[in-house]
Amino acid sequence: MENNTFKSGFIAILGRPNVGKSTLMNHLIGMKIAAVSKRAQTTRKRIQTVYTDDRGQIIFLDTPGVNKAETKLGEFMLDSATETLKTADMVMWIIEPSSFIGMGEKSIVEMISKAGKLPLVLLINKCDTATEEQLSKTEALYTDYLAESGVEVTKVFAVSATEGTRLDDLMQGLYDILPEGPMYFDEDTVTDETERDIAAEFIREKCLRNLDKEIPHGIAVIIDKMRERPDGSLVDIEATIICERESHKGIIIGKKGAMLKKIGIESRKSIEEMLDMKVNLKLWVKVRPDWRNKTSYMSEYGYHK
Repeated sequence: MENNTFKSGFIAILGRPNVGKSTLMNHLIGMKIAAVSKRAQTTRKRIQTVYTDDRGQIIFLDTPGVNKAETKLGEFMLDSATETLKTADMVMWIIEPSSFIGMGEKSIVEMISKAGKLPLVLLINKCDTATEEQLSKTEALYTDYLAESGVEVTKVFAVSATEGTRLDDLMQGLYDILPEGPMYFDEDTVTDETERDIAAEFIREKCLRNLDKEIPHGIAVIIDKMRERPDGSLVDIEATIICERESHKGIIIGKKGAMLKKIGIESRKSIEEMLDMKVNLKLWVKVRPDWRNKTSYMSEYGYHK
């Protein structure tokens, strides 16, 4: 691919939980990589995806939603977002239409100001839920507050990640801001996540979507086995869902195994779409009390620096 104005760079995606960071990233690259749900803490660690076309190459760094840390896992997630800024060439802060700036947003502004003079794109997501007047007021509110904090906004966009609205304008705007640079990854690279990582994310996503509100925060997923059969007919996957309480284990399994079966069926469909082949998925559930506050378990489950 030859282009005298080839642009490239790493863009850190910041935002509060549930503002649509992962939905946006999945939509921009045209492939589902990150788990998406309405639960907080859906994204727990940085996920890197790559978008390449004739204009250049953009590496998106999707970070965990910035929230108050109440466990060691929460501290890991907050550290992950902070560390990502150190390797970024640009910051894209995703917000929602709003008439006020909360403490969570103020803490993000503090993070951005400490990161140095990086180009900042303010992205108002869910534009389909607000009028143009409301979007204008949100833009003014945030740009004024950022200016008072010594942070200059490079560009403002309003999009709908779910509906795919105005995303072409966003991508062109990002290329306009990025400097000329090299191709960091092969043009067919989409993510540095392994198929095992993505499969685990899909299973955790189905847990988030199907289980009671208090349970998903204490869930992790480990892929114990992932092997394609010699004849190429299907992939055998064995995975373990980790929870913190025996009572939660019962809920995850469900009456006569109904809930675990439902999670398994939905997970298998998503994994089959990713792999483009049939999958034989077996799920188990294990209890590890308070694992979110034990670094040995966190490291085993993939949450380590």
